[in-house]
Amino acid sequence: MPRYSYSYKALNSLVGKAIHHYNLIGDGDRILVGVSGGLDSLTLLWALSERRKRVLVNYELFPVYIDPGFSGGFGTQLSDICRQMGYPLTVVRTDHGIVAHGPENRENPCFLCARLRRKQLFETAERLHCTKLALGHNKDDVIVTLFLNICYAGEISTMVPQQHFFNGRFTIIRPLAMVEEQHIRRFAENQGFPKFDNPCPSAGYTKRSEIKSMLENLYRTNRKIKGNIFRSMSHVKMDYLLK
Repeated sequence: MPRYSYSYKALNSLVGKAIHHYNLIGDGDRILVGVSGGLDSLTLLWALSERRKRVLVNYELFPVYIDPGFSGGFGTQLSDICRQMGYPLTVVRTDHGIVAHGPENRENPCFLCARLRRKQLFETAERLHCTKLALGHNKDDVIVTLFLNICYAGEISTMVPQQHFFNGRFTIIRPLAMVEEQHIRRFAENQGFPKFDNPCPSAGYTKRSEIKSMLENLYRTNRKIKGNIFRSMSHVKMDYLLK
C-alpha cells in the first residue's frame, strides 16, 4: 500500500469533494489538463493522476502547455515532469503573449492573452478528442475573481467549478476550487515541484495581483473572512440585491 503524506490526504479530500459535489468527472472522460508551469497546474495533474489509480471511474488525462512565445520558456522542463508522472505533454507554441503585449494593446494585455490561450485550449481539446478541460484555479482564485469583477466589471460573478461552452460541446472543470493556495504551495513543496520564473512582463503587475494583495491584508485581521467570502457565493439572497 502506498503511503501518502497528510498534505496529500487533505488535498485529495478537497479535490474529491469538489468532483463529487459538482459532478466534474464521469466514466470515459477524456480530460485535457492545462499545464502552465505553475504549482497549481502541476498539483492538479498529480492529484488527478493519483486519483485515477484508486477510483472506479475510468478517465484519461492529456496535459497541454500553451507556450505564449516569450524567451525563457520552460516547455522542455515541463515535458520532463509530465513524463515522470507517466504522461506525454503536448506543447503548443504560439506568439499570444507577444501579440497581447504589442503597442496596440497596452491597456489590457492579460485579457487578450487569456482569450487567445483559451481559444487555443479549445482547439487543442478538439484535436485530442477531449470534451473536458481541467484548469488549476484554486479557492483563492475564485475569491479574487469575484472582487475583480465587482471592482472592474461592475458585476457580481466569478469562475465556477464547472462551466459549459459551445452548447455543452466542451466543459471546463476546476477540481482545485475548494483548495486554498497556501495548501497547494505546501503540497507542491513536499513533492519537490520546481518553481519556474514567469517570463511574462506583466507578471506581478496586474489588477488581479492588486486585488489579491488587498484580500491578503484583510485576511490577516480575521482568519474566518476567507471562508465566509467563499461560502457567501453559494448563499446569495436575491431579495437583498439591487434590481
